[in-house]
Amino acid sequence: MRWTLKPKPEAGKLAVLKEALKVNTPIATLLLQRGIETFEEAKTFFRPSLNDLHDPFLMKDMDLAVARIEKAIANKENILVYGDYDVDGTTAVALMSTYLKTKYPLVHTYIPNRYDEGYGISYKGINFALENDFSLIIALDCGIKSVEKVAHAKKLGIDFIICDHHRPGSEIPKAAAVLDPKREDCNYPYKELCGCGVGFKLVQALASKDGETVEDLTEYLDLVATAIGADIVPIDGENRTLAYFGLMVINTNPRPGIKAILDQVEKTELTITDVVFIVAPRINAAGRMKHGNYAVTLLAEEEDDKARQYASEIDEYNLDRRETDKQITEEALQQIEANNEHDRLTTVVYHQDWHKGVIGIVASRLTETYYRPTLVFTRSGEFLAASARSVRGFDVYNAIEACSAHIEQFGGHKYAAGLTLKEENYEAFKQAFEDEVSKTIDRSLLIPEIKIDAKIDLKEITPKFYRILKQFAPYGPSNMTPVFMTENLTDTGYGKCVGADKTHLRLTAKQPNSTKSIVCIGFGMGDKYELISDKKPFKAVYSIDENEFRGNVSLQLKLRDIKT
Repeated sequence: MRWTLKPKPEAGKLAVLKEALKVNTPIATLLLQRGIETFEEAKTFFRPSLNDLHDPFLMKDMDLAVARIEKAIANKENILVYGDYDVDGTTAVALMSTYLKTKYPLVHTYIPNRYDEGYGISYKGINFALENDFSLIIALDCGIKSVEKVAHAKKLGIDFIICDHHRPGSEIPKAAAVLDPKREDCNYPYKELCGCGVGFKLVQALASKDGETVEDLTEYLDLVATAIGADIVPIDGENRTLAYFGLMVINTNPRPGIKAILDQVEKTELTITDVVFIVAPRINAAGRMKHGNYAVTLLAEEEDDKARQYASEIDEYNLDRRETDKQITEEALQQIEANNEHDRLTTVVYHQDWHKGVIGIVASRLTETYYRPTLVFTRSGEFLAASARSVRGFDVYNAIEACSAHIEQFGGHKYAAGLTLKEENYEAFKQAFEDEVSKTIDRSLLIPEIKIDAKIDLKEITPKFYRILKQFAPYGPSNMTPVFMTENLTDTGYGKCVGADKTHLRLTAKQPNSTKSIVCIGFGMGDKYELISDKKPFKAVYSIDENEFRGNVSLQLKLRDIKT
């Protein structure tokens, strides 16, 4: 592990903020690292308000999108709400369709089949619209690169409204409206919305025409928060506000579909991390193992009994998904070992029978194991399809784009992307990708990094300090859980390996010349016991959380790493 201590903020700014907020140095440091320099900015950060949300009409083409939907309603056109089969896409479809149905009945949903249509807008979906007399398709979390398909639909008399958040290509589709804050000609103040977030902005714009405010739309924010967490977009700016209020809905009055999922795990107070690891995998499992329609049906359901039935079915898909991804991960690891590819800077593996629905998860697991840009391929019809994952700091999308001569199509983000290619191009692509990464990656990025926010002493960890820290949530990219480092630690003598297989480390740490001691838990760190045994001095990197035992709540350090 590389330990990287973030630079100390400028002394003058630190002093001003400490005085303005009456906080200690670590708290002021954390705020300045997040770009918060004034009392007003801190107030917005700690006390989000729905009034912080931007005017949706600041987004390019929003007026055109609203006008086209109003025209469809006035002319009694059939509207098809279309979205991808992942969490961002299915939550967006559930949000848009349930909202529109409160105003207008002729609304239907369409999720492409992962296996015979793949990501994004498909010709099969357009044909479905043609055969069923849909003259307007609202595409969510996809479409920004579908220039030819949108043109094809237009010739058939079908208009598109695109709500996307992926990077556009060189040409924008000629749709009735294209909403994407990443368009170069879009001046919307916040660029990092997820697909469901862009859909919400369209709903906000439509609602404003009926005299409704954003407060009237809070019931939809559980969907937006779920998508924000699952799609790993930055949780700052507008996303922070949407996630904050969305979590509030999830924890107080979630829609029946989300409540049914939560009832299965008996979880009470959810964080955004819980949403990512509990809610999102179950929604995703529908599209991975069966069909994304099941997720939309669950999320749009209004009756509790039916929602529980749908959630139970989706939980079964999730159990299947777990078994499948475990098996494929083992096979991929064996393939890497057999090919003796340890000296490469990339991981690229392929098997024609791997389940397309889980190759993204497998790519993530391989990235965790070897910590290098990773692609996992399987057969998909006449092509090979891959999911790509990256290491922190390296743009895998750009690396794939540089190899586009070998690719049929691709899309995605900096850290996660997908592509298809012809089988005969696989080996050439594999080598081109290795060459491109070798040329462009900073080698230090291939060593896992722990970014440390501040160095502190144990005596600074007080209940008041932790109360303020909790208000930094919801955590995520651009606002990660604060990580601290403390030096000159020793165990009080009772440190030991714990857990059924003794893989975890538990100890009580103290510093010299201080009576303060605190319990530390290091999951999966049992092999580091020797570093702390016999009261050897060590330093630790950790986050702070609460431990509840027999009704008593106390602060503890959740260890990330320790060194002598």
